[in-house]
Amino acid sequence: MSAVEFKFFSGKGGVGKTSMACTTAVRSADEGRQTLIVTTDPASNLADVFEQPIGHKITPIEGVTNLWAMEIDPDRATHEYKERALAPIREIFPPEVVRVMEEQMSSPCTAEVAAFDRFTDFIDTAGEDGQSFGLVIFDTAPTGHTLRLLELPAEWSRSIQEAAGGSGQTCIGPAAAIQEHKAKYERALAAMRDQESTTFTFVLHPEATAIKETKRAIVELSKLGVRAYQLIINGIIPPGEAANDFFAERIRMQQGYVDRIARELPFPARRMFLLDGEIKGASRLRHVGEMLFDGLTDRGRRRPASVKAETAGEGSLKAQVRGDSRRSSTPGILARITPDCHRRTLFFAGKGGVGKTAVSCITAVWLARQGYRTLLLTTDPAEHIGDVLEVPVSDEPARVGRVPQLWVTKIDAKAAAEAYKDRILDDARKRGRPQEALESMAEELNSPCTEEMAAFDKFIDYASQEGWDVVVFDTAPTGHTLRLLELPIDWSAQLDVKIFASVDASAADDVAKRRFGEVIEMMRDPGRSTFAFVMYPESTPIVESYRAAQELRTVGIEPGLVVANQVLPPEVCTTPYARARRSMQEKYLAEIGERFGAPVLTVPLLPHEVRGLDVLVELGERLYGDRVAARRS
Repeated sequence: MSAVEFKFFSGKGGVGKTSMACTTAVRSADEGRQTLIVTTDPASNLADVFEQPIGHKITPIEGVTNLWAMEIDPDRATHEYKERALAPIREIFPPEVVRVMEEQMSSPCTAEVAAFDRFTDFIDTAGEDGQSFGLVIFDTAPTGHTLRLLELPAEWSRSIQEAAGGSGQTCIGPAAAIQEHKAKYERALAAMRDQESTTFTFVLHPEATAIKETKRAIVELSKLGVRAYQLIINGIIPPGEAANDFFAERIRMQQGYVDRIARELPFPARRMFLLDGEIKGASRLRHVGEMLFDGLTDRGRRRPASVKAETAGEGSLKAQVRGDSRRSSTPGILARITPDCHRRTLFFAGKGGVGKTAVSCITAVWLARQGYRTLLLTTDPAEHIGDVLEVPVSDEPARVGRVPQLWVTKIDAKAAAEAYKDRILDDARKRGRPQEALESMAEELNSPCTEEMAAFDKFIDYASQEGWDVVVFDTAPTGHTLRLLELPIDWSAQLDVKIFASVDASAADDVAKRRFGEVIEMMRDPGRSTFAFVMYPESTPIVESYRAAQELRTVGIEPGLVVANQVLPPEVCTTPYARARRSMQEKYLAEIGERFGAPVLTVPLLPHEVRGLDVLVELGERLYGDRVAARRS
């Protein structure tokens, strides 16, 4: 048994992974264990929760003895990784050879692997510079990306092994120079499989999509041999709020899912109530720890065993919800979502779990019902469009039966990679490339990063496709979305190296560059594209979206719309708990308006989930207007 314990916190975006991981870290440190918390999320908010700068170094946490934290910076990790791989080569080979190897390590996936390499350092040694830890907590990115990260050891080990027997090159470096990495990745996998030392804790809300994503993640992790799981059911409405009809409905909904979790996910589980304020700072984290581990309520009392609603009157529920249906649609908002003389492309982005998919679906359904030929697609590996629309979604556009002008699809990275490889090799064959060149290209295309490149290629296809009035992108959480959206700029040169350099195809090169250039211009043109940032009116989603907006500005893209989601209707705030949450939201609604300089669309919290066409149609009419035009029919 390892002397070091590892705890991974994972789950759907926005379920409270970071706050629960930080709560556990503070608790462990207060119990006297040397504890390190590391985040692998490209859009980290550890610093926000601990209210102090952290960054890409092991940093002591103020006010908590025995606790340190680190936020892995993908760019710095990439630089460190390349330097470690190339240092021994510089001593042996001439500069021109080293330059070629550096160019080969400029693959887009190098950053991903470098971040993972830094992450495995802590599994391999559980310390740094002589400092060791008894517990290492990993606060990970949303599930889909975490799974990809954790699958990397097997994929890269295979890639390194195959390259060593072939050209000797991989897009993460010369195979000979990174053999030691292969051994490290295999040790990391072995540690993750050790049930005595490693636990995966899934944080989930009592909702259908969170349950589905958790089950999928457990299935995939089990394939890797990972077996030790725990759950934290987070965001439960306090039972005392059952006296409020609005919350009573949500409590009933949540209780059904809590029961379902017990049936379908039979692992050790803790429950955590939704608080009336944010979780930030060491003192607050200690108090949350008492609630999570000692079973106390927010007022210091022992909490009841059941969360079931004792009263659940429905008499005024519908009227209450409708009472908050002040239409948010203004000419400014409608101008940002509807096409004018050109096709409009909408990107809904933001922190994980803030409701991007729901808002994308509401908007796409409304636009299609106005008569616009609309394509809705997702780039999120953990796609939930099908759950919200309650229709199957495939990797080919399919019409949604009840909304004739709406088509829906997803980008399946694995399927896209196979099609991409076939297309590139077929093109090379038609150009008469020699067998040796084809074999070299096939080896390179078998690299794990081909999936990401192929997904991007598919994205370009849809973004430049004719025949649609509106294309609505439901994007992955912010950090990964930025990576995708920055790809046209960063990858155009890289694609030259990866695909065409060996075949000397200037014509194909020109076609690729023209496609990228057209999509970049479309994304920068506010008359044709709108970037809508979706967020809860809370600190962390606002900060994360604002950072993303600032990054997009550096490539000439301005935010066109801001969506404040799950805003408590004021008329249902009849208890101190509800009034406290509403007060917190109002403070941040004012901040949203000041920060972003774009129209703000306010979406109310409902007493139930946003699922099914009837709900989407009703919400669309409340948000954008109830005109269903026949002008384009």
